[in-house]
Amino acid sequence: MAISDHRPTKSGRFLLRLPPPVHAMLEAAAHDAGLSLNEYCVRRLAAGGSGAVVDDAAAEVVTRAATVAGSALIAVVLHGSLAREEATAASDADILVVVEPRVALRRGLYRTWDAHPLRWRDRRVDAHFVHPPGNDAPSGLWAEAALDGVVLFERGRQVSTHLARVRRAMADGRLVRRVVHGQPYWTAA
Repeated sequence: MAISDHRPTKSGRFLLRLPPPVHAMLEAAAHDAGLSLNEYCVRRLAAGGSGAVVDDAAAEVVTRAATVAGSALIAVVLHGSLAREEATAASDADILVVVEPRVALRRGLYRTWDAHPLRWRDRRVDAHFVHPPGNDAPSGLWAEAALDGVVLFERGRQVSTHLARVRRAMADGRLVRRVVHGQPYWTAA
């Protein structure tokens, strides 16, 4: 007799408690996808999360981003030395918090984030709030994120699609890294 024969049939229902900001973030993502919250969550769970957080530290960062940005949160991307697995004892955890354009990128966002210092394991989390990328030439920050970024959360595929587009520009030689006075920067070839 197989083990599954001893398991009771499940009803297909369960109650999930989550922080209100995460609830709002999921509800906004479901709305963007044109789905009910229930259907959106079922699809995300069935797909193994698909772009979801990878561990407890990442989950805490995404939850904080959702707390600060609410339903305007579009994506959270880890980049820099921690993403490249080159972090030293002095390194911090660099995070891009991508918010809808309706959210003004003002110091108040950073004050809210900084009010409760967050750590990624033993490193300080340094958040950078940005709007979604446009179709114009990528900035140095987006080029760096494309090179070594890890998407921890994303509503839709706008950010991942842009990062792939930037990586193609790098691979094709249309976007190159140069160094002036010891400082690297990205520019069109």
